[in-house]
Amino acid sequence: MARSGNKAAVVLCMDVGFAMSNSFPGEESPFELAKKVMTMFVQRQVFAESKDEIALVLFGTDGTENALACEDQYQNITVHRHLMLPDFDLLEDIESKIQPGSQQADFLDALIVCMDVIQQETVGKKFEKRHIEVFTDLSSPFSKDQLDTIIHNLKKSNISLQFFLPFPIGKEDGAGERGDGNLPLDNHGPSFPLKGITEQQKEGIRMVKRVMMSLEGEDGLDEIYSFSESLRQLCVFKKTERSSMAWPCQLTIGSNLSIKILAYKSILQEKVKKSWIVVDARTLKKEDVRKETVYCLNDDDETEVPKEDTIQGFRYGSDIIPFSKVDEEQMKYKSEGKCFSVLGFCRSSQVHRKYFMGNQVLKVFAAKDDEAAAVALSSLIHALDELAMVAIVRYAYDRRSNPQVGVAFPHIKDTYECLVYVQLPFMEDLRQYMFSSLKNNKKYTPTEAQLSAVDALIDSMSLVKKDEEGDTIEDLFPTTKIPNPQFQRLFQCLLHRALHPQEPLPPVQQHVLNMLNPPTEVTANCEIPLSKIKTLFPLTEAIKKKDQLTAQDVFQDKHEEGPTSKKLKTEEEAHFSLSSLAEGTVTKVGSVNPAENFRVLVRQKNASFEEASRQLISHIEQFLDTKETPYFMKSMDCIKAFREEAIQFSEDQRFNNFLKDLREKVEIKQLNNFWEIIIQDGITLITKDEASGSSVTAEEAKKFLAPKENPNEERPALFEEGGDVDDLVSTL
Repeated sequence: MARSGNKAAVVLCMDVGFAMSNSFPGEESPFELAKKVMTMFVQRQVFAESKDEIALVLFGTDGTENALACEDQYQNITVHRHLMLPDFDLLEDIESKIQPGSQQADFLDALIVCMDVIQQETVGKKFEKRHIEVFTDLSSPFSKDQLDTIIHNLKKSNISLQFFLPFPIGKEDGAGERGDGNLPLDNHGPSFPLKGITEQQKEGIRMVKRVMMSLEGEDGLDEIYSFSESLRQLCVFKKTERSSMAWPCQLTIGSNLSIKILAYKSILQEKVKKSWIVVDARTLKKEDVRKETVYCLNDDDETEVPKEDTIQGFRYGSDIIPFSKVDEEQMKYKSEGKCFSVLGFCRSSQVHRKYFMGNQVLKVFAAKDDEAAAVALSSLIHALDELAMVAIVRYAYDRRSNPQVGVAFPHIKDTYECLVYVQLPFMEDLRQYMFSSLKNNKKYTPTEAQLSAVDALIDSMSLVKKDEEGDTIEDLFPTTKIPNPQFQRLFQCLLHRALHPQEPLPPVQQHVLNMLNPPTEVTANCEIPLSKIKTLFPLTEAIKKKDQLTAQDVFQDKHEEGPTSKKLKTEEEAHFSLSSLAEGTVTKVGSVNPAENFRVLVRQKNASFEEASRQLISHIEQFLDTKETPYFMKSMDCIKAFREEAIQFSEDQRFNNFLKDLREKVEIKQLNNFWEIIIQDGITLITKDEASGSSVTAEEAKKFLAPKENPNEERPALFEEGGDVDDLVSTL
């Protein structure tokens, strides 16, 4: 297909004559295969956001529509689409509107029409390349009268040419695999054995070879492709091509040394372009959707507030801190502008790869046509390389961006040398995670045989192979040649939805799945180490103890609570140890996972029950102040944990006092929704049936959850019965 590069004008020239529909039983016709190849090429251009313009010319059509047609010249040739950017309309035309014709046309005449399209429609436009791609089975008769003129004009107009045929073309024979006529034909598409090719096709092959060799010599034969070969090469969507813009700046070392530099983005994290828009579901037009934003107070009447009366705010705990545009401008870091300043130097061994961050890598070169800058930067690069040191740099793209700290290390190649810049983290960017030691439990200490087996498995999974003869390393899993599967799947689904809006999305393409599979060589190497792993690390089914019924469980004494409580405690401790494994050392009740933090503190006795419960209650109150349902549910988890641990550690009175205080605060703050959740979950006071130290009966606990009667409703009744003020006071 057209080579990647600057803007190009491409004409797709397709043979739709009746011979293109012929095929052997069980095989696709050349017509369908040609449409597949064109579809893949165009869809790659669409999703790569290519600036190339594409035209489509059909020959062998029933009608004639081209600028050169007159009398019996250039008949049955149609310019289906003129030069323009590729889009989904072109893809839809190729799939559904292009149909086989009942005529035949001279493919050399079609070539002349394509040349005319390029000549006429590129006037006033700047194209770096002009290209014609011909899809045919060479079954149509042709005239060689104008062959020399065609070749001359192709060279004069600098138009390149490619042919796509149903069968491979060898350099020696008339047909066969590329480079070797004796190899079997490709079996991924229709096979045309040598005896199956007609005399007309053989003559066409000779003609195509003559044209291509006249244009590009022996290399021209490399521009003749088979349909099956093209399908393999085009099955992957092309990535979006982006050119790196030069970033001019001054590399400064101290206050006296300055070097003019140009920096280019060498590596950049590619992201899916977010071009989604909201359209009307019926008309599919963006204009039919109107958005209207209204700001309302959080009150019963939802009072509307003008936008100019609103201000941005940030939640800090239970409070909302107002923050105006003026505050935001004053808070912003004031940068002096673009900067690439060396802060100091250090050993390259001190900058570990784990510290690399950011989404881009810059290559820094000396400014063009500045010999002094080139000499100075080259001296710095070689000095760093010889001393095995790197520069620590302050980098700011412009005055609007926040500065970064990064490392610039020397990069010397045969053809160029530069500094490579990678961002480093600030102190706040580093995260120190504490994990429980795996060496504390002697029961799970691995044996030497187990360690050796794991080492062997790791070695067998290596994705690089060293060639014993040449001491070269072969990459078994070449990631640089694997396209982003997310992009491939997205483009596949978008294309399918555009062409087939009513059909379900297709499955992931098999070639994408195959790319992500481990190499067969690695899979084979892992078989023996994996079998050893299975032998040395046997797996047994773990059965929970509570599921095993014993005679003691069946005939246990109802009054004998010892074994039952002991068993319950053991199960709870086992659950606790698993859930808190990733917590590390917990020193206080945090706001992220307060319930688990509370359990860890009281069970490991890292804090007194009184102190831990005080911290937990503080978080519960903060959650309730938000008056939001997610925080209500988080408060419920905390209350449940508090109740369970209070029973376990005989702190029932502390929990009962907390729940009574909580009920009063809920009434004051009018958190009726939250109290309904408590009633629904049945969380009440701890009774003496649950803890021996409690004085609350089951009846009192049940009554505690019942709604309170309003005392104001009873006061009028006292006066109606004839009671005086003294009676009222005595009742109070």
